[in-house]
Amino acid sequence: MKQKQTDTGPALLILCLASFLVPFMGSAINLSLPQIGKSFSMGAVSQSWIATIYLIAAAIFQVPFARAADLFGRKKVFIFGLAVFGISTFLCGLSSSGTMLIVLRALSGSGCAMMFGTSMAILVSVFPPEHRGKAIGINTSVVYFALASGPFLGGLLTQYAGWQSLFFTAGLSGIIVAIFAALIIRQEWTESKGEHFDYFGSVIYAAGLFGLIFGFSKLPDISGFISIAAGSVCFIVFVLYELKDKQPIFNVRIFSGNRIFGLSCLSALINYACTSAVAFMLSLYLQYIRGFTPQNAGLILIVQACVQCVVSFYAGRLSDRLNPATLATAGMGIIVAGLSGLIFVSPCTSIAFIVLLMFLLGFGFGLFSSPNSTVIMSSVNKKYYGQASATMGTMRLTGQAFSMGIATMAISMSMGNRVITPELHADFLKSFRITFIIFAILCIAGTYTSSFRVKK
Repeated sequence: MKQKQTDTGPALLILCLASFLVPFMGSAINLSLPQIGKSFSMGAVSQSWIATIYLIAAAIFQVPFARAADLFGRKKVFIFGLAVFGISTFLCGLSSSGTMLIVLRALSGSGCAMMFGTSMAILVSVFPPEHRGKAIGINTSVVYFALASGPFLGGLLTQYAGWQSLFFTAGLSGIIVAIFAALIIRQEWTESKGEHFDYFGSVIYAAGLFGLIFGFSKLPDISGFISIAAGSVCFIVFVLYELKDKQPIFNVRIFSGNRIFGLSCLSALINYACTSAVAFMLSLYLQYIRGFTPQNAGLILIVQACVQCVVSFYAGRLSDRLNPATLATAGMGIIVAGLSGLIFVSPCTSIAFIVLLMFLLGFGFGLFSSPNSTVIMSSVNKKYYGQASATMGTMRLTGQAFSMGIATMAISMSMGNRVITPELHADFLKSFRITFIIFAILCIAGTYTSSFRVKK
C-alpha cells in the first residue's frame, strides 16, 4: 500500500522538539546535582553517576534499537522512545532515594536511545540531499538552544521550585511531543523489513560497551581494568561475529570500507569525550568553589550553548557549499584553545576569562558538529541511514560517557566519593586541572584525526 508522504516542515518541527528535550535535561541537571546530592546525602562521585548511567544506557541500546527500527519501522521506535523518555523522566521527580533516581535515569536513557537511533535517519529520509545540510544545521542549532536554555531555566527551576520540577517539566513535555509525533509523522520507513534481528550480537555489543565505559569510570581501581579488559574481549567477539552474519545488527564493514565514515565517527567520539563534562565540572566549581547560586552559575554556562546555537546554524548552511571536513577540523582546533585555558582556572580567576573560554568552546563545537554530521550521513548508502544515525548517536553518547568517566576518575583519585566541603576545595581543583589536561590532549589528537579527511 502506498504510504502518505510526510511534510518536511512539520516533521522537522517534531524532530527538533524531540532533539530539544534530551540536551535540555542534560544541561539543566548539572545545575541541580548539588541540590540532589544534598537531598540524598550523595558524594561528588555518586552525583556524577546520575548523569553517567543515563549516557551508558543510551549508548549501549542505540545500535540495537536502530536495527529494530529498520526492521519494524523508524516512526514506531521513535515515538515509543519519546514515550519511554517522558514517563521515566517524570517518575525521576518522584524518586525517594539516590538509587531509585539512578535506576530511573537508566530507563530514561533507553528511551533516549530509541529517539537518537532514529531521529537523524528520519530527517535525512525526509529531506533531499540539496537541503539536508540546512535541515541538519537547524536541528543541531535547536540542540544547542536547548543546551543554552538548560542552565538558565534549570537554575531558575532548581532555585525556586526544587530539582524535582526539572524532571516533571521535561517528562510532561516528552509525553506531549510523542502524541504530536504520532499525529504528524505519517510516513513509515522499514528499510530491512523481513530480515532477522541479531539477538546475540545485540547482547555482546551491549556487554562490550558497558564494560568499557563502566571500567573507565572506575579507574584506577583494579575493577576498572578488569571491566575494560572484559569489554574489549566482548567487542572483538562482536566484530568477528558480525563479519560472518549475513544480516548483522551492525554492518561493521561500513567502517572498514569507508574511510571518511570511520574518521568522522572517530572525530565525533573524541570531540564529545573532551567537551561533554565541561558543564559538569564548571557547575561544581562555580557553586562549591565560587559560591554562586544555581541561577547565576547557569547564566555563566549559558554562554557556551548560546554561541554553539548560532554558529551551528550557519555552519550547517556553509557545509552545503564548503568542504564540511575542513570546517569540522577548524572547530576542533578552536576547542583545543578553550580547553587549554580551563587548565589554569583557580579560585580567583576572573569570571570574564571563564566567559571568554566558554565563547571559544561554543564557537569551536558549533563549527564542528553540523558539518561533521553532514559528512557522516552523506558518506553512506540510503540503506544504512539508520545504522549511520545510530553510530553517530553512539559516538556522541559514548563520548559523553567517557567524558564523565574521565571527570569521575579525576575526582575519585583526588578526593574520593566525599561531599565537597571547604576543606576539600584544593583537592577538587586538582581534579579539575587533571580533567582538562586530559581533555586538551584528547582534543589535539582529535584535530589530527579530523585533518586526515581534508583533501589536500
